[in-house]
Formats: sequence, C-alpha cells, structure tokens
Amino acid sequence: MSSTVKPQRADARRNRDLLLAKAGELFEQHGVETSLEEIARQAGVGIGTLYRHYPTRNDLIAAVYRREVEILSDSVEPLRAEHDPVTALSMWMRSFAVYVARKRGMATALKSMVGADSELFRDSRERIETAITTLVRAAVDTGEIRSDVEPMDLLRGMSGICMAGDAPGAPERTARLVDLLLDGMRYGATTV
Repeated sequence: MSSTVKPQRADARRNRDLLLAKAGELFEQHGVETSLEEIARQAGVGIGTLYRHYPTRNDLIAAVYRREVEILSDSVEPLRAEHDPVTALSMWMRSFAVYVARKRGMATALKSMVGADSELFRDSRERIETAITTLVRAAVDTGEIRSDVEPMDLLRGMSGICMAGDAPGAPERTARLVDLLLDGMRYGATTV
C-alpha cells in the first residue's frame, strides 16, 4: 500500500487560501472568536468547506498563524532581489510590525491550546530568526549597518517597538521607531 499524499485540487487549494486570508483579516479586526460562519461567508464558501479544511476553530487559528509566519519569512528573498540590503531590512522590519499586530490574539489563543514550547512556535521562531539573520548579515556585509548588530538583539528591539502598538497613532509611531532603530544601526557603519 502506497502512502503517497494525493495532491489537492486547484479549487480546494483556492478555497483554503481564501479561508486563511479572510480568517486572518477577521481575526485581526474582531479577534479569534469571530464567527466561523462569517469567515466562510466572507470567503465565499460554505461552512462545510471551512470544516473540511479546518475541523476545529483551533485548527483554523493555527493555520492562519502558520500562514502569517510563512508570508513574513518568505518575503526575504523577493525583498533582497528587488532592494539594496538596508532597504530590504527596513521593509521587512515594517512587515514584522504588521505581523506582530495581526498575530497578537492568535498567539495568545494558540499558547493556551498548544503551549509556548510547541512545535508550531518553535518552527515559527526558527523561520523568523533565519529571515532576520539573512537580512542583517547582508546589510552588515555591504557596510550599510554596523558590524556589531546581532540579529536576535534587533528582533528583541523590534518586539519592544511592537509592544507599543496598541495605542492610538501606533502605525505612525512604529514607523518612526523603526527609522530610529535603523539610524542607530547605521551609526558607525563603514559606508556612512
């Protein structure tokens, strides 16, 4: 007996992608307790389709969380291909802030379901660490930022910036703080 996985049909893949995108939007706007029926309706599919892909709310939350991490981490190579290293890093840092804002409620729900040391969180952390390390190393190698910038220190700094993101004016404040952080990393760089 073969254990090959049958490829998903194009319409099933499209429905899954629509559900994840719409669930992500609605979770961000209304929290993870958003009606599953509303998610299905706004994605343009029946509730049976949602349950076929995601049998429980927890399955849907985990899938949306995983998708957000993939989008963030998979953006590294296109950014590097289209921009100089420091611009790519800056754009990724701004995307990271959006990611943190979007996942806030999902992360809390997931931690209560699977625990903070789960495979889902370990994999997510690893992907994000790889992404930021790639971008920081490229900017260091070109001399655009200081050579003593540690990727994990930058990630911690970004996390701190994101914690201030619940107040009014948060997107503008976050952008200013990202710019300040970048200016600090440029100070003493070899190409300045």
